Amino acid sequence: MQPLTPTSIADLLSRHELRASRALGQCFLADPNTARRIVRLAAFERGAPILEIGPGIGSLTIALLEAGANVTALELDRHVLPALHEVVGDVPEVVHGDALTADLDQLVPAANGPWMTVSNLPYNVATPIVMRLLEEAPQIRTMLVMVQREVGERFAATPGGKAYGAVTVKISYFARATVVGMVPPTVFFPHPKVDSALVRIDRYDTPAVDVDSRGDLFALIKAGFATRRKMLRSALRPLLGVRTVEILTAAGVDPTNRAEALEIAEWAMIARAVK
Repeated sequence: MQPLTPTSIADLLSRHELRASRALGQCFLADPNTARRIVRLAAFERGAPILEIGPGIGSLTIALLEAGANVTALELDRHVLPALHEVVGDVPEVVHGDALTADLDQLVPAANGPWMTVSNLPYNVATPIVMRLLEEAPQIRTMLVMVQREVGERFAATPGGKAYGAVTVKISYFARATVVGMVPPTVFFPHPKVDSALVRIDRYDTPAVDVDSRGDLFALIKAGFATRRKMLRSALRPLLGVRTVEILTAAGVDPTNRAEALEIAEWAMIARAVK
């Protein structure tokens, strides 16, 4: 397997009559050094089961295989599958499917785990993919994902900042997210219009907080950030009604705070106070 460069990618796409799909958010990694850097940051052992979502034509897949990963590659675009097979052969297991709907228990069997996800995620669906894996695939213990810079900073944000939002808090319920690197547009073919971020997400052994209902907790978080410039006493009133201030006070949370000021532990205190 030869690492892919801009020249070899252009030739591969031409021979297979392919072009990057904007609808699918495709930008093919065209720098072998960046692919190897991602693998180093993933820091897995040889033989580790790795789920790669959106392998495209195999730029990152090659580096994963070189490092000894046991790769399962999930690709939505059936048109690129012949090119992917030409690049990586039959070494990895290649599955045609959608990460948002695929049967995760079948795709990443818990018996074969613990699993890791190392992926250049399609930017237009990166957030729902990450959240689905956190919510539905506990056998995936770690993720090293490349996403749009703005999205990556949101994943790993801290309270009080502009990037801090509902998805930040939800991720912090399951795991610790850290931005471990940045990637410029120049290493892709074609070049995207934005920088990319490499985010490592390490799942906790148990959720960060103990609540009766994760669904109720997430509903509170969603309501709080729906109108993020409002104080909590106003933002949560549609959900909690006339008891809003009473509940916030009982939880030890200042009703004049805004959602962006609260960590996951404080959201959990509100959820408990509701009961």
